[in-house]
Amino acid sequence: MTTSRINFAIFVSGSGTNCENLISYFKDSPVARPALVVSNKADAYALVRAERLQVPTAVVTRAELACPDIVRPLLSRYGVEFIVLAGFLPLVPDYLIDDFPRRIINLHPSLLPKFSGKGMWGRHVHEAVKAAGEPETGMTVHYVTPVCDAGDIIAQFTTPLAPEDTVDDIAEKEHRLEMTYFPQVVEQVILSTF
Repeated sequence: MTTSRINFAIFVSGSGTNCENLISYFKDSPVARPALVVSNKADAYALVRAERLQVPTAVVTRAELACPDIVRPLLSRYGVEFIVLAGFLPLVPDYLIDDFPRRIINLHPSLLPKFSGKGMWGRHVHEAVKAAGEPETGMTVHYVTPVCDAGDIIAQFTTPLAPEDTVDDIAEKEHRLEMTYFPQVVEQVILSTF
C-alpha cells in the first residue's frame, strides 16, 4: 500500500459531472489527490467545476496531445502518477500509454464489450442500448490501451431497464451508477497499483 498520496490527473472533454464527483470524493483522501484536470476543449464546463474546487486546469488540444514535448512536462509539473479518463473523447496517444502502463483508466457508459469503439460515447451509447432493446445497461471501468475500449475490464455495474425507458431514462440510470461507483473504483485501482 502507498504511504503518500498519489497525484492523479483527470482528462475530460465535457461538462464534468464525474470530474467534480472525483474531486469531491478525494478532497480529504489519504490515498490520492486530483492534482490536475486536463481538457481538449477550452470551453468544457469541467474546467469551471475544477477551478471552483481549486484544482489546477490545462487545455491540451488534440494536436498538442500528440506531442510528448508538451504533455510530458505538463504532467511532470504536477507530479502526475496516474490518469483517469472521465468523458475524454480523443484517443490517448501510444507514448502516454507507454509512460503510464496500466495507470490510465477509462469510464465507459455501457457494459463492454457491447456498444464500444469509435463514435460510441455519451448519448450515442444510450441510443444504441435503447435501439437494441437491452434489458439492462451499466458502466465499465477499464484500462486504456492503444485500441479504443479494448483494455482489460476492471469493474462493471449494471442497472435494469424497462421497455418503456427513454434514452434520457437510460442515461440517467447509467449516470447514477457512475456517481455511486466510479470514485470507489478509482480508489481501489490506485490502492492496488501503488
